[in-house]
Amino acid sequence: LPFFFTRLKDDDSGDHDQNEENNTQKDSEKEKNDREKPQSTTKRKAVVPGPAEHPLQYNYTFWYSRRTPGRPTSSQSYEQNIKQIGTFASVEQFWRFYSHMVRPGDLTGHSDFHLFKEGIKPMWEDDANKNGGKWIIRLRKGLASRCWENLILAMLGEQFMVGEEICGAVVSVRFQEDIISIWNKTASDQATTARIRDTLRRVLNLPPNTIMEYKTHTDSIK
Repeated sequence: LPFFFTRLKDDDSGDHDQNEENNTQKDSEKEKNDREKPQSTTKRKAVVPGPAEHPLQYNYTFWYSRRTPGRPTSSQSYEQNIKQIGTFASVEQFWRFYSHMVRPGDLTGHSDFHLFKEGIKPMWEDDANKNGGKWIIRLRKGLASRCWENLILAMLGEQFMVGEEICGAVVSVRFQEDIISIWNKTASDQATTARIRDTLRRVLNLPPNTIMEYKTHTDSIK
């Protein structure tokens, strides 16, 4: 498993017992299906909530990227650097991924976690993102893990109340500071961006003097 997972899946500390039998069965079925599948098919099986799990309003995908600072990034090299961790459809599936992932505060170097609705790539050029923008909050070191957790739980729990506007969220670990951002579809919709800002302040419990900046993706591209 890649190093952004803290420990192997099976040494689970018993917090998901009721799903374990299911999963083992699913895993062996999956292996069987994978063997029988012709290699050329790229169609993925839809991710759905398991029996008795709590479905989320949308499916989401975790991504991870890391790059060598100082090298210019073209969108092509950015796309090559970004790795999909996995997609989930329920609260339980989210915790299964999240409980094994390294906390942002423990990441090293120039690394990012992205959590986006399934089907939306964490790139400015994606159709869902291209007319949008993001709220950016720069954090002093030591705050990223807590803020990231509060942000993504608020996003998964539909606390922003802006319909389909939210695309995803990013935490960026840098040498001097960490940055979290939340992306939305329509940069020109001021009522929406204001509501996102106010919800961010509340769910992150930010100090009153925290600077928040809204940046459109077209500006970012420039």
